[in-house]
Amino acid sequence: MPLHLLKLCVGCDSVKDLEDWIKQRLKQKRKNGAKPEHIHTTRMVPKRADELVDGGSLFWVIKGEILCRERLLAIRPFVDKDGIGRCRLVMQPKVFAVSPRPMRPFQGWRYLAEDAAPPDLTKSSAASVAAMPEPMRRELRDLGLL
Repeated sequence: MPLHLLKLCVGCDSVKDLEDWIKQRLKQKRKNGAKPEHIHTTRMVPKRADELVDGGSLFWVIKGEILCRERLLAIRPFVDKDGIGRCRLVMQPKVFAVSPRPMRPFQGWRYLAEDAAPPDLTKSSAASVAAMPEPMRRELRDLGLL
């Protein structure tokens, strides 16, 4: 059973913002001649890295809700120029919308068990949910209709 990570997506107001940011970063890497990998750098190295890359994903919390995920491909610990240990989370640059679920703010990242992870939305339901105004989507979710 895969293990997942849960992390706040600071600076993004929507899934579209995240997708646009990923596209821009990959475009910039190609322009600079770097390998076009989608990487997120974090301070702490997950101790359960083998479980995470065995089918796990990074689930993103955007504006107080778990809204999407990206599949984890590799976890690469490194030491930065200041001698601080860090970690690169290498992800597939495809964002999968998930059934929205409220989540309170937290620091860093959290492990998320497979049975606690929200399910993916189908392509048609993801498009219709993304097209809804945020207050309507939140109200429908609170009523148990979404």
